[in-house]
Amino acid sequence: MNTVQVRPYGAWVSPITSELIVSETVSLGQIVLDGNYIYWSESRPADAGRNVIVRWNPDGKTDDLTPKPFNVRTRVHEYGGGAYIVSDGTIYFSNFADQGLYQQGPDLEPQPLTGGTARRYADTVADTFRNRLICVREDHSVREGEPVNTIVAVGINHEQEERVLVSGNDFYATPRISPDGSYLAWLTWNHPNLPWDGTELWVGEIQADGSVEKPQKVAGDVNESIFQPEWSPGGVLYFISDRTEWWNLYRYHQNLVEPVCPREFEFGRPQWLFSMSTYGFESTDRIMCAYTSRGTWFLASLDCSTGELEEIATTYTEIWNLRASPGQVVFCAGSPTQTPSIVRLNLANMQFQTLRLASDLKVDKGYVSIPEAIEFPTEHGKTSHAFFYAPQNCDYQPPVGKRPPLLVKSHGGPTAATSTALAWEIQYWTSRGFAVLDVNYGGSSGYGRAYRQRLEGRWGIVDVDDCANGARYLAEQGRVDGKRLAIRGSSAGGYTTLCALTFRNIFKAGASYYGISDLEALAKETHKFEARYLDRLVGPYPERQDIYRERSPINFTDLLSCPLILFQGLEDEVVPSNQAEMMVAALQAKGLTVAYVPFEGEQHGFRRAETIKRALDSELYFYSRVFGFELAEPVEPIEIHNL
Repeated sequence: MNTVQVRPYGAWVSPITSELIVSETVSLGQIVLDGNYIYWSESRPADAGRNVIVRWNPDGKTDDLTPKPFNVRTRVHEYGGGAYIVSDGTIYFSNFADQGLYQQGPDLEPQPLTGGTARRYADTVADTFRNRLICVREDHSVREGEPVNTIVAVGINHEQEERVLVSGNDFYATPRISPDGSYLAWLTWNHPNLPWDGTELWVGEIQADGSVEKPQKVAGDVNESIFQPEWSPGGVLYFISDRTEWWNLYRYHQNLVEPVCPREFEFGRPQWLFSMSTYGFESTDRIMCAYTSRGTWFLASLDCSTGELEEIATTYTEIWNLRASPGQVVFCAGSPTQTPSIVRLNLANMQFQTLRLASDLKVDKGYVSIPEAIEFPTEHGKTSHAFFYAPQNCDYQPPVGKRPPLLVKSHGGPTAATSTALAWEIQYWTSRGFAVLDVNYGGSSGYGRAYRQRLEGRWGIVDVDDCANGARYLAEQGRVDGKRLAIRGSSAGGYTTLCALTFRNIFKAGASYYGISDLEALAKETHKFEARYLDRLVGPYPERQDIYRERSPINFTDLLSCPLILFQGLEDEVVPSNQAEMMVAALQAKGLTVAYVPFEGEQHGFRRAETIKRALDSELYFYSRVFGFELAEPVEPIEIHNL
């Protein structure tokens, strides 16, 4: 029988090591159903972040299909998604190194369909009627201005020239062919919108020569977000719209748009990636779907004729990448006690089957912290949402009367949301004696359009207030140590972190992962997809240059007075590395405690095992020096300036 030891928070020995996290974990991506086979993509940190297509066979066997050195990943919009499809056993995929489209037949090596590195492809569908692919293309060969986005056709027998089918707008997504091959549906939008702000759904007729004519707008405008158009097996076009403040299901039938299942919860997600999916057709009249309410996701069956929604009991709280076909639904899922996984539900016997776990890491439940959904008061009489993870380690207890340090986690996006699926990176902290608050600040998705719009014109204010008020709420309740509050975040969450440390005095330390320090530089230098994102979040640039300067932490380093560590990929095209380097230089000049950990070969979001491990351990080492506790186990030190 183990004896529980008394040790300070932060100094607990944990079986959840950075080494185990990166060696035992993959990221699960896009799911594709093709006949009796199920495909999915895996990003493998232990293989330099390479993305591999995996096939599940009806006999239960799985096979890796992507040979080295191929890496199934597209850079359209920089965030990618929709990097492959499968049609009658043949795989068509985008290769990361050259961004070309490749064809891989059964038992055959991949063969290129496109050439050069200037054009990128995503969100592909097979036009089997015309022996071609239809996809979104992002053309970087233009000499001046932004890359050009279009919907194009690519022949699969090298007999057809690449052909533009739809053009003229800034962005396109989700081209979908009707079951009889006669219509093409697609989404489109223009600057300054992003797809969760306002999109349009169009349908055009596919002519005998393969062109698309007579385009007609079905739904959407600059203030209505359309998500995931899909044709039913019977040829009716369905889609998700937030026209009534919630992302709900609709259909376009006999030239009319009609609601299918009006509810005050969300069937949609912000479309950061291509080929995102929350529903699929099991039959002409039955949709299998997922929806979220107050931060928790549910699985359900929807009768298309009656609109009746029947929840299916599961143990999951997070569901994404859902696909359906007759007799089955397959999706990614997780819960506070279940690592993300690929799950298949047999609809004949209602039996769930786990096809792949994202992590093989086995840890006793005595080391796992379960999130508690909390609501707390924030500015202007409003309420914000978060998940609180208390420290948890069955081998240790703290000294009497002591409270844990708190890490406030600010998610990226900022139009995104936290996940309640078991995340070993959170458990890394809680099993060592840290409390974690994962905040769904105003602007997050999953709580309706009005909640998302709280951030419009107020990025760097609302998100910062909510993170600060969440930390203050827990400190006032006596659940955490109000003198050891830290904040961490990546990308947009890194910006929130830097703003919180600069413009508020509640936090005592922070960690920024490829975070934004200069909004002006971001507005001038970022990639096309987000080039006008700040128009809504901050204001038009350069007309409101004053606001950009007022909310850029780099301009107010004199207000900073606490330690900061920054992590940065040196090939980041979304938030260039000079953002971090300017911040580090300013803090060093001021004499503040600062550490900087750059990584060669990393882009926006770390994918390599050695990077993820080094970053986690470096952040822990940094806090141990700042908050003054002894590490339970040795960690490779980092250089900390002005400590």
